[in-house]
Parts: sequence; C-alpha cells; structure tokens
Amino acid sequence: MNFHVLTLFPEMIEAGMHTSITGRAMDKGLLSLHTVNIRDYAEEKRKGRVDDYPYGGGAGMVMQAEPVWRAIMAVRQERPKARVLYMDPQGKVFNQEMARELAAEEDLIFLCGHYEGIDERVLEEAVTDHVSIGDYVLTGGELPAMVMMDTISRLVPGVLSNEDSAVSESFEESLLEYPQYTRPEEWHGKKVPQILLSGHHANVDIWRRQQSLKRTLERRPDLLETAQLTAKDRRFLEEIKESEDSDDPEEL
Repeated sequence: MNFHVLTLFPEMIEAGMHTSITGRAMDKGLLSLHTVNIRDYAEEKRKGRVDDYPYGGGAGMVMQAEPVWRAIMAVRQERPKARVLYMDPQGKVFNQEMARELAAEEDLIFLCGHYEGIDERVLEEAVTDHVSIGDYVLTGGELPAMVMMDTISRLVPGVLSNEDSAVSESFEESLLEYPQYTRPEEWHGKKVPQILLSGHHANVDIWRRQQSLKRTLERRPDLLETAQLTAKDRRFLEEIKESEDSDDPEEL
C-alpha cells in the first residue's frame, strides 16, 4: 500500500505515521508514505503562498486551484490510477467497510485542505472521493488523513503480527469487541471472569460472542441492523431484552 499525502504540513504527517504499527510496517516495506508539500507548487512569484481571498467576500481564505492541481498531477503522473481522497466534512463518513474497500487499492492520494477549504473547481476536476471522519470541525485535513491511513494500514496483509487481530476487532462484523482482561487476576476488588481462566476454548468463544452481542445492544444498537446474526445470536439478544423488560418497574 502506497500513501501519498498532499498537505501544507508534511512534517505533521511524517511524525504521526512513522511510529508504532505503521512505522514498523514502513520499515518492512509493507507500506510507503510520500508526503507532498502543496506550497512547493505555488506560483514562483507568490513564494509558497497558496491561499487567496474568496470571491463574493466572507471570512477566511481559500486554497487556490492551481497549486493543488499541480501537486495532484505530480503524483498522478507516476500513479495514474490512484484515487484522490479529499478530507471533507461534507463527504461520506468513513467507516470500517470503506477502510476494507480502500485497503484493496495499491495507491491512495489524500488531499488535506486548510483555511475555508479549496477552490471548488479543482475538487470537481481531480477528486474521486469526498470523505469525512465525523460531524465536527478540525483545523485541517491532516488528522483525518492519519486516522484513515492508520485504519486502512491494519487491513493490509502482514501489517498486524496476528492476522486474526483485524478480524476480531470492533466493527469488523458490525459488532463491538468483547471486553479484554490481563494480569493480575484481581484488581481493585474486580476479578477476571472465571470462564476466561477455564482453559475451555469453545466456551470462551461462546462467552466472547455473547459479550459482543450484549455490548453492541447496550452501546450501539444501530449496528445490529447490519450485523450478520445467527439464530442463536438472535435468541440470546431476545433473552436479554426480555430480562430487561422483566426488571423494569410496572408503570402506575
């Protein structure tokens, strides 16, 4: 997987990605990171300035189309099939399903905007995907790009030391992950569930599945609408709901 990030702050991307799992994956050659400073493609007379006042007035500045276009084309000359992802609060919300789709690509270009955004004309001309990481406002597109690259990287074969890790994590089956425990066996009076100490792997698997179902029902019931549930899963969820209903005080 080759990541190409177009940004005004390449040092921010470099520092964030060359650490932990993604950093080790790059050392192994499983991932590559190419940062492009959009300022390098500004008109020479502007000396690295890539923003200007918006037509029609209004607060803030807008990134110009030409420097952004030149930066994109510099990458596209070598990677003509690369998708161009614009970090955009108006875009489709990023999720695990999208991460799996993008992990199948060979090259991804991340376009990070700043100020009040980027001239719409270059977005229309070059961007293939508008992507958001949530309904809130950030200073620029660098953090969303790093969030996406981290998530996508975990799905690239060989990046995780345990291949099962990516499969069993939250959202992979539209279910939240079961609770995890480690030593000591008792901490602040709280004990590790006995089933996890039993050594009976089949029963542990059942317990973990049930905990995932219970946690999803409690915290993100909307995910159950798309989850692949077995008949046994559905019976377990119904039992939880029936138990909750029986515990509710009768209305007067």
